[in-house]
Amino acid sequence: MTKRKMFFRMITASLIRRRSRMLVALLAIAVGATILSGLVTIYYDVPRQMGAAFRNYGANMILLPDAGNGAFNSQTVDEALSLIAADQIVGVAPYRYETVAINEQPILVAGTDMAGAKAASPYWFINGTWPENENELLLGQEVAQILSAGEGDTLTMVYTLSEADEDNPVSQTSEQRFKVVGVLETGGSEEEYVYISMADLEKLTQPAGELDVVELSISASQSELEGYTQTISDRVDGALAKLVKRVTQSESTVLTKLQSLVLLVTIIVLALTMICVATTMTAVVTERRKEIGLRKALGASDASIIWEFMGEGLLLGGVGGLLGAGLGFAFAQAVSVNVFSSSIAFRPLLLPITVIVSILVTGLACILPVRSATEIDPALVLKGE
Repeated sequence: MTKRKMFFRMITASLIRRRSRMLVALLAIAVGATILSGLVTIYYDVPRQMGAAFRNYGANMILLPDAGNGAFNSQTVDEALSLIAADQIVGVAPYRYETVAINEQPILVAGTDMAGAKAASPYWFINGTWPENENELLLGQEVAQILSAGEGDTLTMVYTLSEADEDNPVSQTSEQRFKVVGVLETGGSEEEYVYISMADLEKLTQPAGELDVVELSISASQSELEGYTQTISDRVDGALAKLVKRVTQSESTVLTKLQSLVLLVTIIVLALTMICVATTMTAVVTERRKEIGLRKALGASDASIIWEFMGEGLLLGGVGGLLGAGLGFAFAQAVSVNVFSSSIAFRPLLLPITVIVSILVTGLACILPVRSATEIDPALVLKGE
C-alpha cells in the first residue's frame, strides 16, 4: 500500500469514527458553500435581472432634435440605432406631436409606432386594446373625459393644413375618422394625448413632418448608456441623446446597494462557517489529546500530525464545496424565479471556484486547532495531566 493510500485511509477512518462531529462541520461547510455559490450566481446575474425589471418602468434614453444640425427624422433615428448593440434594444418609440380639432376642441395628438411604444412603455395600462389597424386610436384618460368618449366610439379628427389669409380666405383642412379601441391610464402626462399610428398622422397632416422625440428602452449598464449617449450626440447629425436620469440613477443605486448586500452576506456566512469548523476541529483535537501524545512519544513528527488534521479538514471542505455548488445553483434558481420571474443561467466556472473557496476556508479554520495539537506535551498527557 502506498503512502498516499495509507494517508487517505487514515483520515477517512478518523472522520468515520467521529462522524457525528464531522457531519456538523460538513453541514456548516455545505451551507456556507451553498450561500457562496448561490449569492455569487445572483450577484453576477442581478444586473441582467434588474435591467429587465427596470425596463418595465419605461424608457431610459431619449433622442431629441439637435437644432441647426440636420433633420430629425426616421433616417436620423436609424443612424443612431445603428450605434447601439441590437441585442440591447428593448423598444423604440418615435413621437411626433400635432394639434388637431376633435368635436371643435383643440387636442394634442401623438403619432407613434404602436409596437415600439408598447415595448418601450410596458407600464401603460390600457382599457381596451392597442391600435393595430388603420384609423384606430388610443385615448388618454384626461382626453377621454374631456370628449366624453370611450372604447368603441368614432371620432372625427380635423387638422388645419393652412390658415386663412388674403390670398386664401378659407382655411384648408384635412379630416379623418378614427375608432377608439382603448383608453390609456398612467397617472401621468401621457393621459393628456391622443395616440395614433405614425402612418395615420402623416396621412392627416400632409406632408410628413419631423419627429419631436424618440424614447428608447435599452438593456445596458449606466456606463454603457453614457457611452451610447456621447457617441450618438457626437456622430449623428440632427440628434441629441440624453439619459432619463430618474430611471438610470434609480437602477444604478438599487443595483449597487443590492450587490453590496450580497457581498456582505457572503462574507458573514463564510466567517460563521470558519467559526463552526474551527470549533468542531478544536473539540476533535481535545478528544484526541492522548492519541496525539502517544504518537509523539513514539516519534511522530509535528508535520505528520499537521497533515493528518489538515487532510481531514480539507477533505471535508472539498466534499462540502461540491454539495454546496449544486445546492447553490438550486438556491439561486429559486430566488430568481420567485423574485424576478425568470430562470438563471448556470455558470460552470462557479463549481471549481466554490470547491476551492470551501477548501481554503476550511484550511484557515483548521490552523488554530492544528497548532494546538502540535503543542501537546506527550509526557504530561501520558501522565493523565
